[in-house]
Amino acid sequence: MSVESAVQAAYVVAALLFILSLAGLSRHESARAGNAFGMAGMAVALAATVTLAARSSSGTGLALLAGAMGVGAAIGLWRARLVQMTGMPELIAILHSFVGLAAVLVGWNGYLSVEARPGEQTEVAPGLLGIHSAEVVIGVFIGAVTFTGSIVAFLKLSARIRSNPLVLPGRNLLNLGALAAFAVLTVLFVLEPGLGLLAAVTVLALALGWHLVASIGGGDMPVVVSMLNSYSGWAAAASGFLLGNDLLIVTGALVGSSGAYLSYVMCRAMNRSFLSVIAGGFGNEGSAAGDVDHGEHREISAADTAQLLKEATSVVITPGYGMAVAQAQYPVAELTRRLRELGVPVRFGIHPVAGRLPGHMNVLLAEAKVPYDVVLEMDEINDDFPDTSVVLVIGANDTVNPAALDDPGSPIAGMPVLHVWEAEDVVVFKRSMNTGYAGVQNPLFFRSNSAMLFGDAKERVEDILRAL
Repeated sequence: MSVESAVQAAYVVAALLFILSLAGLSRHESARAGNAFGMAGMAVALAATVTLAARSSSGTGLALLAGAMGVGAAIGLWRARLVQMTGMPELIAILHSFVGLAAVLVGWNGYLSVEARPGEQTEVAPGLLGIHSAEVVIGVFIGAVTFTGSIVAFLKLSARIRSNPLVLPGRNLLNLGALAAFAVLTVLFVLEPGLGLLAAVTVLALALGWHLVASIGGGDMPVVVSMLNSYSGWAAAASGFLLGNDLLIVTGALVGSSGAYLSYVMCRAMNRSFLSVIAGGFGNEGSAAGDVDHGEHREISAADTAQLLKEATSVVITPGYGMAVAQAQYPVAELTRRLRELGVPVRFGIHPVAGRLPGHMNVLLAEAKVPYDVVLEMDEINDDFPDTSVVLVIGANDTVNPAALDDPGSPIAGMPVLHVWEAEDVVVFKRSMNTGYAGVQNPLFFRSNSAMLFGDAKERVEDILRAL
């Protein structure tokens, strides 16, 4: 078997491993195996690519390639060891930016290797030059949008800039105008490739990526993460076409399509269309909503909460990003175990967009070894709240907000939420009465069957454990 045939066979194996990885990551029980398949697939892909590069590269080229891989591996291991689960959303966002930047560099390299050398012998047949030019400009555009969009998402998720949406006059027209300009520049570039045209497309895409994500409110950030995941996949596929790498095309298409589907699932969970997310606006009216007088809230102590839990016939815990920030998943897991020993059934209700990353809460609970069979999705548990004695809302806000159903004028009106207020008693763990990430006040806090347990969620849960 020739080296080229062996490499192509390895690419097929790697692609299959990536597909098995996605399948494994779809369920808690198989997620570890899914990760293993993904790592194995990447190892096979890297080994095959390096083998192929060794046939056509000089010693210097191979040394540079090995050095780049070594530096990348060292940075990856360093970040993997240091990153907390609360930092995963922004880490994923910044990693997406690297994919976008790589696509931009590959596109520019494609232009400098072919279109910038008119009349010279290149690997592209003259009859296919127009297709190559289209691949260059489209790859650069998608990559640049992904690059700046991911950086803005990283800055928002890590609280380096405010999560409020940027509202420029005619922002939707600006986005549409940028897309129209891209279409015109693409046609011009295909007809007559030029450095100025490609530079214009790059600058336009960088600005569009920044404006797209800056215009999206904090409440939509879970959708933004999956959206950028999709963009990074299509950017990788575009690079695959330019490089003639079948595996990169397949892998990019897998990531792009799975990210697009995940965005659809997230939008459906928030009762929003993808276009409305792109247009921004979730949480725009948050400050105004926070000024409405909802009445007085009631406070409760950890000891009284422990007594409620002891006397309960069933308990549901609905976690949110506040649990992740406080790193309260371990005492919450211990509380679950203790209550079950006392004969109190405990289950978890997970909203699809709880936290700032799809599946964020599931991963945290799995990390703390909470049994998979008691972790239920919103649709599975919503009908059970009327028969629930106590609900513990730990660090959640927007996902348990009754205004989504009761207030047509609310920014989150129509968004499916966990119906925790239908339980006999609700205890809300919060640091203060501030609004959630979407900037929308929650009337749940002021209901007669709700009580506020203020302070750090981890410390309060530990207080309850001691009281039990």
